[in-house]
Amino acid sequence: MSVDSLSLQVPGEWEHRFVAANGCRFHVAQAGDADAPLVLLLHGFPQTWYAWRHQIPAVAAAGYRVVAMDLRGFGLSDRPPRGHDTFSLADDVAGVIRALGHSQAVVIGHGYGGQIAWALPALFPDQVRAIGVLSAPHPIGLRSRRVVPVGTLAALAFAQVPWFPEQRLRRDWVPALLTAWGAPGWECDAVDHYVDAARLPAAAHHILEQARWQVRSSSRPAGRRLLAELKAPVRVPVLALHGTADRALAPASRRHDSQYVAGEYAQHLIAGAGHFLPEEAPDAVTRQVLGLLRSLD
Repeated sequence: MSVDSLSLQVPGEWEHRFVAANGCRFHVAQAGDADAPLVLLLHGFPQTWYAWRHQIPAVAAAGYRVVAMDLRGFGLSDRPPRGHDTFSLADDVAGVIRALGHSQAVVIGHGYGGQIAWALPALFPDQVRAIGVLSAPHPIGLRSRRVVPVGTLAALAFAQVPWFPEQRLRRDWVPALLTAWGAPGWECDAVDHYVDAARLPAAAHHILEQARWQVRSSSRPAGRRLLAELKAPVRVPVLALHGTADRALAPASRRHDSQYVAGEYAQHLIAGAGHFLPEEAPDAVTRQVLGLLRSLD
């Protein structure tokens, strides 16, 4: 089934544009005064910028320039043949901050976007004022299989298989993952948007290549180098949000996150919410994000 890429540029209280950075072109949705402090939002798997649709207007109305980007390989951003590793993705984010005309940003990431947010203070310390990590335990803690539920391990294992995962992602895996990882009874009203994004040419392959790198890098030099970098304590403020009904991650996965932070660290649990916090608990997420931003003023 062909997908009209323009349908992914959903109209709303934001404007769409493309930003050149790190050798790629990135799609972003932005709102707020261009001269205001920058808040950069990073989505998770298997979503796009649209996961932040509830937060964009509220953060902009509070006096910030808010930009939600499609990560490399996702949505309407470029899909180059390489660069699916965390180093490249963090480089993308740092490049987008500079391309937007800012020297620093507060970076808020959900899921896989949260993993990138954790890496940024270590790799680009001068460009990050603070980070927010939603449903995203510290990457070192996630390396232990004992803290990942069996269903998530099964999904990661299936993603390592050639070809078949791409076919399923284009067919029915996106709604299945949203249902499996969200809170019981939650229905994502943007599921068609995410399915369409996965059906763009070559999109499913690039989305899965990032998941594959997360698994395969654990025994390779690049993965070990990343973990070595991430052992450096985070010295900027960190806001960590988790849902009590998150079925993608076990509570044990976040148990030791504070030990990786030398600056201010605040962890909050959102009762009844699953893995997809920006959509499952939009008001609570917006309140916590605005609280972090006010603490920096």
